[in-house]
Amino acid sequence: MNKRRILVVTGSRAEYGLQARLLKLIENDSCLELQLVVTGSHLSEFHGSTVHEIEADGIPICARIDLEQTGDQPEDISSEIGVGICKFASLLKQLKPDLIMVFGDRFEMLCPAIAALPLSLPVCHIAGGQLTEGTMDDAIRHSLTKLSHLHFTATDLYRTRIIQLGEDPNRVFAVGSLGLDAILNETRVSQTEFEEEAGFTLNHPSLLVTFHPATLDVIPADQQLAELLAALSQRSDLQLIFTMPNADPNHKVLRRLISDFVNKNRERASLHESLGRRLYLTALSLVDGVVGNSSSGLIEAPSFLIGTVNIGNRQQGRIRTKSIIDCEPRQSAIGDAIDEILSSEFRASIKDLQNPFGDGHADDRIIEIIRDISLEQLVPKHFYDVKF
Repeated sequence: MNKRRILVVTGSRAEYGLQARLLKLIENDSCLELQLVVTGSHLSEFHGSTVHEIEADGIPICARIDLEQTGDQPEDISSEIGVGICKFASLLKQLKPDLIMVFGDRFEMLCPAIAALPLSLPVCHIAGGQLTEGTMDDAIRHSLTKLSHLHFTATDLYRTRIIQLGEDPNRVFAVGSLGLDAILNETRVSQTEFEEEAGFTLNHPSLLVTFHPATLDVIPADQQLAELLAALSQRSDLQLIFTMPNADPNHKVLRRLISDFVNKNRERASLHESLGRRLYLTALSLVDGVVGNSSSGLIEAPSFLIGTVNIGNRQQGRIRTKSIIDCEPRQSAIGDAIDEILSSEFRASIKDLQNPFGDGHADDRIIEIIRDISLEQLVPKHFYDVKF
């Protein structure tokens, strides 16, 4: 029996960390053949060449697609998408995958999905149905839904949204979040090992800080970040672990602001291009809270029973637990929110928190479905009308 060829695309450190266990399961399945394609910021020296994390994990890379990143302006992103579509079209014709797997809402994922359309190749989309109304990712995610033929969502609510977009309910599966799979199944390191690898001695109180461009927010992201850094500058008692922003438009100014802040506060702050999956999850298990506008603060952080200060509108629309404190991008509001998540009363209020994003077995459910589902007649789609 011929193995079913599953072409998986990874374009950034964040979604690779979520997909790593799934990739290994595909690679080790006797019925499946993994075709891993690496693209986006993984191949950028500027963003830390995180392709080396994949190589260190021993996962074979089938192909590398360089998007020829030259800048961080909106027109640069549009050009990269165009380059990616052309290169993926040639690659898909060559590899002839049985199923293409794309993840989430990054612009890099549009490239294989659009290239697959005229080739009549089926696409499977993971983590659709979510909302992030403060960023262009929202439109990308829903576009990927309409370009795809199978859907794996983190919750029943997200499944309902995809059906509302006209997708056949029989093709939409609520499997849980891959982020929880990583938390429950990945091995973490000790605090001593973390400090040695991160080059930073961690004391309390401490925060993990990640701030990405907010592409559709009314208040510019650099202005929001300046307010955050002003709030942190007033808290000399806090130790801070920063990770760099993603490759969305106007990320360079954010990187400069963060680098300048860390350089001035080296006695209590460290900066990392990418901690990698293992160290990042370890950091979440060690710090006292998360601050910024990353989805990790809403999806993964609750599993560690720590609070999240979520700034601005970037994550507007996502499901929230009571460990999330939303605040305006103002110094005073951010400072108050940090005080709240670090308080003993708040920590006590979330000690029995249950993460709503699954049970740690999303990967297993996805493997079972992509191994067994019939791919015949999967590409033709019928619009499913919801009766209101």
